[in-house]
Amino acid sequence: MAIIITGNKSVPFSALTGKVIGRITQRHRAKEFLAFLQQIDRSTPSELDLHVILDNSSTHKTPAIKQWLEKHPRFKLHFTPTSASWLNAVEGWFAQLERRALYRGVFTSVADLKTAIRHFIEAHNELSAKPFKWNKTAESIISSVHKAKLGAMKNRLLN
Repeated sequence: MAIIITGNKSVPFSALTGKVIGRITQRHRAKEFLAFLQQIDRSTPSELDLHVILDNSSTHKTPAIKQWLEKHPRFKLHFTPTSASWLNAVEGWFAQLERRALYRGVFTSVADLKTAIRHFIEAHNELSAKPFKWNKTAESIISSVHKAKLGAMKNRLLN
């Protein structure tokens, strides 16, 4: 099993290895997301189930995406609540990209910028990728979710 965390940005981050599969696109539509899923499919061992944690962008839920997922059952999508802070691993990676590769950089073309991003991804995967360690157990996370649901139901009943 592999856990891949991604958001509206097209960078799957393997929680098990810390490695990144990068894709640079002009836009973020279902068409690009589907091509990205296909890239992930080609880049990962076929025997792995892939649990992909995503934000709630509508591009992740179109009929074309759903149809592709039906034909690729090893992909399991999990959607985060709005403003989910547990995507911090991905956000942290983007902060590193900005600080180490882009900030104060001089790029005379989009091609130069893409090259810098690709070089950063390669260097990250070779030199600094490490597994993401969850600080809480699955049981404690599920318990917190149940408590939040109960609290929301109580608020609805009382109001």
